[in-house]
Amino acid sequence: MVRSVNGTINPLGVIMEYRRLGASGLLVPALSFGAGTFGGRGELFEAWGRTDAAQARRLIDISLEAGVTMFDTADVYSDGASEEVLGAAIRGRRDQVLISTKASLPTGPGPFDAGSGRARLIRAVDASLRRLDIDHIDLFQLHAFDAGTPVDEVLAALDDLVRAGKIRYLGASNFAGWQLMKSLASADRNGLTRYVAHQVYYSLVGRDYEWELMPLARDQGVGAVVWSPLGWGRLTGKIRRGQPLPAGSRLHRTAQAGPPVDDELLYNVVDVLDEIAAETGKTVPQIALNWLLQRPTVATVIVGARDENQLRQNLGALGWQLDPTQIARLDKASATTPPYPYYPYYRLPDFARLNPPAV
Repeated sequence: MVRSVNGTINPLGVIMEYRRLGASGLLVPALSFGAGTFGGRGELFEAWGRTDAAQARRLIDISLEAGVTMFDTADVYSDGASEEVLGAAIRGRRDQVLISTKASLPTGPGPFDAGSGRARLIRAVDASLRRLDIDHIDLFQLHAFDAGTPVDEVLAALDDLVRAGKIRYLGASNFAGWQLMKSLASADRNGLTRYVAHQVYYSLVGRDYEWELMPLARDQGVGAVVWSPLGWGRLTGKIRRGQPLPAGSRLHRTAQAGPPVDDELLYNVVDVLDEIAAETGKTVPQIALNWLLQRPTVATVIVGARDENQLRQNLGALGWQLDPTQIARLDKASATTPPYPYYPYYRLPDFARLNPPAV
């Protein structure tokens, strides 16, 4: 369960809330900044953004003024350029920020360029430290499960890196429930450092996280670090029923790389978001982010921004709350039937009594 710490009002007037990351002592801001737009190498990341070090420094200035203290990146973002730009932008203020990065996905064609084996993890962590120009990583996450490497080897290597002072806390990303549970069991069995975070896709148009991973997170003390909270750019307020995609939408180039979303589900959700926007005076993305911030197990939601205006708009998701009736309307519009074996819990009283839903 997410444990909250009283928020603070900062120079921008944003009320930032800090939460414990899973069953750990690490305090993270309710909103974190995703550095996927930094660098801009490669077709996908160039479409996301081409923020250079000077622009990144300005975005980090605004973030820190608002109390956003955690910055997330990965070795595959822009072929390492994201880490390089982030490292340059935080230079001189390392003690003010938390750095989260990831490894495991392929970074090249060689045999040591992918996976979570001991040699690969040691090389990957050292390379990230070098690109970021820091001496430790606050939160290091495996970007994907490596089915070819024994879980005990993976956890032992990560534990060694923690003991060496190169990593403070461990997390996973994009794991299935059994993969995460097997990893936690290995850590417990061998007395190794546990994962306290799971970086997951979760949004109003992608609620699969709730079916198994959320109950697991509540039971095991694993905090959700949410990526793509606006449904891969679909909940920006620019997409409407019966209208073509705006000319400047990145979905023209990136839709196939992200989670698929049924059009009718998307339009149903956007219709309700528009209604609530009229009621609250908030924007569609602010409402979508605020809904996520009230979900069980969510420790922090990663937001990206290519410019100052986008960042300030996202920060407007803080300091207020949707009321229960508005949440219920969004829940209803975004609900889908879970696959077996989860759907009986929602339909049969006996199953529901034995296995209450996490939400």
